[in-house]
Amino acid sequence: MTTRHPALTAQKLGPLALANRLAVAPMTRVSATPDGDATTEMADYYATFASGGFGLVITEGIYTDTAHSQGYLNQPGLATDVHVRAWRPAVDAVHAHGAPIVAQLMHAGALSQGNSYGRHTIAPSAITPRGKQLEEYGGSGDWPTPVAMTSAEIETVTAAFAAAAVRAREAGFDGVEVHAANGYLLDQFLTDYTNARDDQYGGDTVNRVRLTAEVLTAVRTALGPDFLVGVRLSQTKVNDFTHRWAGGATEAEIIFGALAGTGVDYLHIASEGRNFIDTARFSDGRTITALARTVTGLPVLANGGMHDLQQAADVLDGGHADLLTLGRGALANPDLPLKVSAGVDLDTFDHAMLSPMATLGNTRAWTAGR
Repeated sequence: MTTRHPALTAQKLGPLALANRLAVAPMTRVSATPDGDATTEMADYYATFASGGFGLVITEGIYTDTAHSQGYLNQPGLATDVHVRAWRPAVDAVHAHGAPIVAQLMHAGALSQGNSYGRHTIAPSAITPRGKQLEEYGGSGDWPTPVAMTSAEIETVTAAFAAAAVRAREAGFDGVEVHAANGYLLDQFLTDYTNARDDQYGGDTVNRVRLTAEVLTAVRTALGPDFLVGVRLSQTKVNDFTHRWAGGATEAEIIFGALAGTGVDYLHIASEGRNFIDTARFSDGRTITALARTVTGLPVLANGGMHDLQQAADVLDGGHADLLTLGRGALANPDLPLKVSAGVDLDTFDHAMLSPMATLGNTRAWTAGR
């Protein structure tokens, strides 16, 4: 008799009861309208994962204000009432298949590209980002050097996250996830080499994590105690795949402890690599996700190569995480939970699905060509 995969067991996440422990990770799709409205095509896209059996769907990064938060052209927003109305069909389509959907809220900060809003970028400090703009998201060439944020701008950004969270609830979303990972604005404050501030938001780890904690507190206050709120963190970045927190496990404990105190419901640890069990370890042998579980007592979502079903089982059975999020594995297998349940082999991800840009149209063309 074949043993049932542990990812197929039910799981509670804050106020939500999930059918299984498999979630769709946030994936940039550059397919909204130029004004940031979600489209019918996007609704069909997200519904496909729900009909495929995923216990939870997390959206791509959604910008929170119309001033500086947008990261790339054709990114969806939750910055206006029009955005709220545009998202409702996608939310309803996912709900129609019995799955909850969480809106990931993000501010790109210095990693805004493609002249998204026609004005300068902002960041904790006026430091040019590493690497090049992301061609798959419509960018090219070097990143612009951002302008260091004022105290007033920090307050405005925090308030915009809270306002966008309220709009997410109005659109029917089941929760929000604050994006503090992958090199975007909140991660820029957290990262030592992008944050040279000498005020309460710069310097040691306690100060550098302060803005993320304040954003989460503002979001929780705006939404009340009974609405799902999560946060996504990472060591790696879209423009720096090898970065690790300089303080290792000690720094991680400070970060996790500070964020757990905000009333957040879960931590989502992103992009620790395909060989997760090895690449997610600190020098003391603990994985970053297991450490987060121990420090906070909260559910932890692990990301990175979880389409490897043996690794996925080891992560769950070994107490490294409570849920698994899949990006490219989900793109190649939008019905992955159903396949795992039936014992059907998974399809291999083909990067051509995202070429020359990571749009839904290019993925649809790839699928038709196959």
